[in-house]
Amino acid sequence: MEIYMQIIWLFLLAMPIACIAWTVTHEEIFREPHEYCVKQSQQGNLFKRKFFYLFTCEYCFSHYVTILFLFLTDYKLLLDDWRGYILSGFSLVWVANIYMNLFGLIRQDIKKEKTQIKVLEKEIS
Repeated sequence: MEIYMQIIWLFLLAMPIACIAWTVTHEEIFREPHEYCVKQSQQGNLFKRKFFYLFTCEYCFSHYVTILFLFLTDYKLLLDDWRGYILSGFSLVWVANIYMNLFGLIRQDIKKEKTQIKVLEKEIS
């Protein structure tokens, strides 16, 4: 695959990785499993705590989603052997986490604006 296509794949594949990792670790639809994992990650033996922590941290979870996507797509970056998998894996995690951080900042800004609007509406009323 040409280098420009590899770069395009890098930025496109990182999108669903970021989406899945964010949804599982932050969104309301997974609230109950998330709360259970948080609780389990704070008690028990070391292996149990680390295992359940994976489902509470978007950065950690994105590594496992990336491994799944590498398996499904056979995407390699720069090199056609096992080293290409390693390069693509860490690159995908990095780009996906940039996307998640940008999304988090945008959501935080929207929440701040909504709160300011509610305060203004109360002052007007």
